Amino acid sequence: MGQKKCPHCGEWSKWTTNMNDICEHCGKTLGGRDLEYHEKREEDIQTNKENWIFHIKEHDGPWMRGLKTAGNLFYTIYMAILTFFAWLIAILPG
Repeated sequence: MGQKKCPHCGEWSKWTTNMNDICEHCGKTLGGRDLEYHEKREEDIQTNKENWIFHIKEHDGPWMRGLKTAGNLFYTIYMAILTFFAWLIAILPG
């Protein structure tokens, strides 16, 4: 356990390297900008998962889950082939 200076009040508080730790003096989180960055990153990750071409939702039935899983597999293979051809075209001239 260590100490961290609160970004809000400037006082030192006990810190267990958890961004959600609370300042002993003002009661606000010690994470500051790191906490904001972490929350924004989590939102971006969730948005990317939901915007995936075949996003599997919790309420999808087993048949739809299977179709979406197969779609994700074929899409991944397709992108791997396209990436290989792009790499091959880039490597051939040089």
